[in-house]
Amino acid sequence: MQFDGSHWSYWSIAIAIANWTIIFGSLIYIPFRRSPAAAQAWMILFFFLPIAALLIYLLFGHTEHPRWRQQRLKKLPGILQQALGHLSLDEKSGRVGLAPRHQMTANLVRNIGRLPCLAGNHIDLDADYNRVVDRIAGDIDRATHHVHLMFYILQNDEAGNKVLSALERAAERGVQCRLLIDAIGSSGDRRAIARRLAGTGVQLRVILPLSIWNRATRADLRNHRKIVVVDGMLGWVGSQNMHRIEYEPKTFYREVMARVIGPVVLELQAIFIGDWYLETGEDISSPELMPFSDFIDMTDGAKAQVLPSGPDYPGSQVDILFTDLIYNAREKVVLATPYFIPNEPLLQAFQTAVSKGVQVTLFVTSTTNSFLIDHAQRSYYEELLTAGVEVMLYRERFLHAKHLSIDEDIAVIGSANMDRRSFELNSEVTLLVYDNGLVTRLRKIEQDYRTKSHRLDADQWAKRGFATQLMENIMRLISPLL
Repeated sequence: MQFDGSHWSYWSIAIAIANWTIIFGSLIYIPFRRSPAAAQAWMILFFFLPIAALLIYLLFGHTEHPRWRQQRLKKLPGILQQALGHLSLDEKSGRVGLAPRHQMTANLVRNIGRLPCLAGNHIDLDADYNRVVDRIAGDIDRATHHVHLMFYILQNDEAGNKVLSALERAAERGVQCRLLIDAIGSSGDRRAIARRLAGTGVQLRVILPLSIWNRATRADLRNHRKIVVVDGMLGWVGSQNMHRIEYEPKTFYREVMARVIGPVVLELQAIFIGDWYLETGEDISSPELMPFSDFIDMTDGAKAQVLPSGPDYPGSQVDILFTDLIYNAREKVVLATPYFIPNEPLLQAFQTAVSKGVQVTLFVTSTTNSFLIDHAQRSYYEELLTAGVEVMLYRERFLHAKHLSIDEDIAVIGSANMDRRSFELNSEVTLLVYDNGLVTRLRKIEQDYRTKSHRLDADQWAKRGFATQLMENIMRLISPLL
């Protein structure tokens, strides 16, 4: 079959009509379902590549779960209430002694995340990657009733093997073991892990497994949490996944994890119970999983609370907490994050804090594991430096730790990065601690970062090449989509 020029003309007209239809359709649809920054980024993509943008949007464009999961989400508040209903949570005692501004922060976290501030917690920070793996495995070996683990990435390598072996030994002792791993984060080894655990008694569930037709789920909505709960008495939370320290070739990870003993462990437990229900439809809440009576006499220790965030917890975006804390800082703010692509309120909070005379320091890894994110986050450095923020580039390893310290009495440790993915798309968990002693220990970790970091100079940074600045600006335009 031969085509003359008129056929090509018809095709050109058809493609043009399709392109403009998509563009005008996006103008009507997208701004009502996105933040202004995200809508702007999508519109730029639709204007230049309408057909490609439509395909990408259909795959990754909105934060809604499939209908079957939305039905479970409607029941999630009741599941959480039932789990927490087994507790005699004395929220007032948790707030006694808090400064007025901290009481307001505790109210904020309580209102957006549903979990109160609790007293009597003993919290230990550990920034030694391999030691954390060994300690978690050791805690599992001492379990007598149950072990609950949730990791975005779990690999069947030397690090993951220690934890998996400990789970197998625990199950053999009759301990109830439940394990949640994310379908995308753990995609490399999840089938091997499933084969390994089959018949061991360890219950493994994959979070949001991908499916196109039957019970379809979205690839971009992931569970990024890292939670360990042992016997409802001891917990771990923070940034570290369960893989060897050299996850990518010649890329060694630096992390911070918090080991917690106290009633706030039961808030981590409640989050696990909720996630287990969302993946299985099984409500496992019971008084045996919530041994609050064992903590009644624990009056000393730190006051703390947990903030769960993500699409499963509407209105609980973790950036609300970060922004509020930075605005209320009086003397010092130190933030460590591997990915820094802030939204406008968070960026303004940094600038405002400096204007009030607060010392603000940002630790970011010198080079991330993503070309796009590298250039997008560098586009913010000039604004930060001009405002007076101290920007420190960590060079020894890949700084994957995620924590924030405010003045000398608030520490925040969790799984959330400073980017839209953690603010809107990922399920995250954040531990907020009101305690001078813990901040002092976190300051030692921050000081170690400083000895292994390069401080950016505003004048030198302004001299980087035009091509570099152009790439940074392009990546910044689409940064709300990263």
